[in-house]
Amino acid sequence: MLSYTEENYLKALLMLSFQNEERPEAGTNEMAAYLGVKPATATDMLKKLKEKELVTYQKYGKILLTELGREKATAILRKHRLWETFLYEKLDFSWDEVHEVAEQLEHIQSEKLVNKLEEFLDFPEFDPHGDPIPKANGDIPAIDKVLLSEVTAGEVCKVVAVKDTSAVFLQYLEKLNITIGTKFKVLEVIDFDGSLSIQIEKEEPRSVSMKFAESLFVKR
Repeated sequence: MLSYTEENYLKALLMLSFQNEERPEAGTNEMAAYLGVKPATATDMLKKLKEKELVTYQKYGKILLTELGREKATAILRKHRLWETFLYEKLDFSWDEVHEVAEQLEHIQSEKLVNKLEEFLDFPEFDPHGDPIPKANGDIPAIDKVLLSEVTAGEVCKVVAVKDTSAVFLQYLEKLNITIGTKFKVLEVIDFDGSLSIQIEKEEPRSVSMKFAESLFVKR
């Protein structure tokens, strides 16, 4: 049985590997920054995870999930995203509220409950933020996506996921009437600062920043 903290570290390592698929390993400082802890604290926990054969780790070296560690991390992520979906679809939580609650629920250990939850939700492939939900066997559905910042003027695209899942960004998207599935056209990309002019169906065109465009995944 892993502690909540150990599970959090494993999930964090998995998330960091998703952020850079070409470099699936992470550094201690990178890990500490992601979790909001001191590097020394992260080092102590990594030693424990190494003893349990969940990570490969050398002092001042890179950290990599072992096959067992990745399996456990994926199971935790599966629970997290299923609970987010349940809260959003069945209990009317907003998409900026579900993460914090799912952080607590993801530590429930009953595999039967998780499988029943997935069945109850009719086997969803993606959570409210557009992130893929791992299957019981560990497979993760593929998603065709690019950052909005990579789209050129004249292209029509559809929102499929958010890179920035912070409450403040999700609330901002709601103010703009943008959610998963929203379609819009990129009218112009400003060379000076990378900002974009976009238009959602018959609404008035609006300007969004480069930071915004780097926080939203779309499908062309």
